[in-house]
Amino acid sequence: MAEVTTVTNLSASSKHSMGGMAAHALPYLPAAPPQARMSSVAMSYTRALQNAPYTALIGVVVDARQPDRHSASPRYRIRRQVGGTNRWRLPESLGGDLLGTAQAIKSLNEPYNDGMVAVMTAENPATSVNSDPEKPYQFPPRDGIDRPHTTLDARTSNRWLNRPRSSDTKPPGTAPCRLSSPSPIEKFQPSSARSPTPVDIFHYHSAPIHSVLGPDILLQCLDTNWELHRPYIQKSATLTHLLSKAESTPHTELYYRDPMSATLDQYISKSNHYSTEYQDISHSLSLTDSPRSSSREDGEKKGIGHPAHVVRARTNTMTKLKLKVRDPMVTRDAFAVALGNLYHEDIDVEKCDVVGVLASAHTLGFQDLERRCADIMLRNLSAMTVCKYHQAGLKYKVGQVVNACERWLELNLIPHLSVQIHLRDLPLELLQKIIKSSRFFTFNEYYLYKLLCYWIFLQQNHHLQLMPSHSTIVTFFNSLSKTTSFVEREQGQQYASLFRSIRLAGVTDTRHLDDMLRMNVIPQQWILKTLSLHYHALQGGGDMSLMLNFGNDAIRTGFIIQQEPRYHSEVVSIHGFHFELKAHRQGKHSTYQFYMQRLKPHDPTLSFRICERQTFSLRQDREVLYSIRIQCHLPGQDYIYNTGILSKKFGLGSKTSRSEVLSLDGLCLPIYVTFSILFPPS
Repeated sequence: MAEVTTVTNLSASSKHSMGGMAAHALPYLPAAPPQARMSSVAMSYTRALQNAPYTALIGVVVDARQPDRHSASPRYRIRRQVGGTNRWRLPESLGGDLLGTAQAIKSLNEPYNDGMVAVMTAENPATSVNSDPEKPYQFPPRDGIDRPHTTLDARTSNRWLNRPRSSDTKPPGTAPCRLSSPSPIEKFQPSSARSPTPVDIFHYHSAPIHSVLGPDILLQCLDTNWELHRPYIQKSATLTHLLSKAESTPHTELYYRDPMSATLDQYISKSNHYSTEYQDISHSLSLTDSPRSSSREDGEKKGIGHPAHVVRARTNTMTKLKLKVRDPMVTRDAFAVALGNLYHEDIDVEKCDVVGVLASAHTLGFQDLERRCADIMLRNLSAMTVCKYHQAGLKYKVGQVVNACERWLELNLIPHLSVQIHLRDLPLELLQKIIKSSRFFTFNEYYLYKLLCYWIFLQQNHHLQLMPSHSTIVTFFNSLSKTTSFVEREQGQQYASLFRSIRLAGVTDTRHLDDMLRMNVIPQQWILKTLSLHYHALQGGGDMSLMLNFGNDAIRTGFIIQQEPRYHSEVVSIHGFHFELKAHRQGKHSTYQFYMQRLKPHDPTLSFRICERQTFSLRQDREVLYSIRIQCHLPGQDYIYNTGILSKKFGLGSKTSRSEVLSLDGLCLPIYVTFSILFPPS
């Protein structure tokens, strides 16, 4: 009715204004919408929703009546709640319903997590996210120092802070009152929570020995004093040699565990009147708190004769050894682990410290520990560790680790390491050796080209922490000068031998050749030669008359069988001839069959793109030189099987279109399969 009245008044005023030109038109003032009032039904429904878990947990009353529930209606339906979700049970007694009881208790005791509290209490959303994407995220301090806080008025705050605990009154002027900044909380870190020092790590391994025998050898190495025991250093050839050398020229020297004692002795030796001063200084030093005793309640003090300062009883029995280590791979933590394993028959080394422990074991001449580290490396080869394991194996002459790393790279350089940032750790000499190996596995030649481009990009940009995308690589090389290719410049000449290892004749996809031309990494003459070889082969009925060396010119195509279903099929198109490369498991046993089969132009295996774009040869037969290489890792050995160079005329009939079937038993996943194909002149 309010809206109708407003419209009627507006019409009347309009007529009045049109009737008399002198009168001013009234402005349009729409009626204010009525305030929404929550009905009693809605309020009762809201209260019922909040009180439902409490009502359900009350249980059955004495008179066995059910608790009151909200009346169900089409508009307000009673929903079921499970735990902290928005569904709640009917407010009935749970009785023996243990699941319902647990869900109701959970809905009452659901706390806020730290992340939600940080978001809800943030004064500015910008403080909850990273402001600079180039820098790592830094969590805001919890003491609230960086957040703007204000303080109460001095008189108000004194009266408010000194109020009784039981008082519920509010201070005057509550509205303009602003909270004061909280006092900074003193951070306390218990001694058990601190990171262990190298000496702590060593004492962890040698603690049983220290509790029985006192140390009789002091080794000074890496700016640390290591207390050792004579019977246990016989495992180390280096320490044994130093001990025999030190015993030939015996000398006596005080061993101080604390620099306070050394300073005291120097003062006494330089003073002429130390008879009384010695007592005063001893008394003053005995009252000095030690770091540990300061936190004790009893206030225990360490006197000047305490073993923590000087051990005079070991003056004549401690043998002092000095060892200089210039190897950067030997860290104090790793050296502590190596020394600690002198006290154990069962050598214990963590995977993360194995390189440093191997370097320390080599320095100490601890052969048992070196063998143990080598075994750990052999069991934990991956894209993250293979480069540093190979470097350590070469440096410390662990041949089995070097061979295992190179063997791993021959199979997994393309499938695994090429997509990891750890590719940048691969040295040039090792990369060149791997890609020239006869056992090197690749899906095709373009994958090898991409790998080399990624590796060069990572060598030029050491600051990267994530693997770049392929478009980034193309843009980087495309932005360089177009006058000469990258490998012809001074900075790229050292990489030319890497790209010569690529069988460019195996790059048959025109899209890949276009990328290579646009990136301008290799000379254009190389790509033009590849296009010329393809043109001659197409014009000659597929004959690769200019490629006569099967080992260097055959087109490689590979795939991996690594999970169920243990079956793989791949189509290869070469100069108008199309082949399907197949590998599958026979039955439920570990017997696999491998073969290749020529496809007809109307074969359903061919995709629409191949049928629409590719060229088809109508020759009834095609002589093909091919070989199949199967590689996998069996327990304790590497399995390699190569058929050698085989020759067959592939026809279009059912009997002539398939090659010989290669059956192998006892293979283990993953299986690396490589087909090499070459068309001889016919």
